[in-house]
Amino acid sequence: MNLTLSAVYEEVPESEGGGYVAYTEELPGAISEGETIEEARENLRDAIEVLLEANRELARTAMPDMG
Repeated sequence: MNLTLSAVYEEVPESEGGGYVAYTEELPGAISEGETIEEARENLRDAIEVLLEANRELARTAMPDMG
């Protein structure tokens, strides 16, 4: 399954620790961070995978006849 989401990257000021925050508006809860944009992108990709798997598992347990 291919899923296309829009990633939003925000630079964190050095006074607040620096780095980048990354999230996607289409999938609430998918948020991550990194020291660089590349690291934030990779971490966001991982966060999306974990969130989607958790949602699939929740759906399987909530509707056992469907899984």
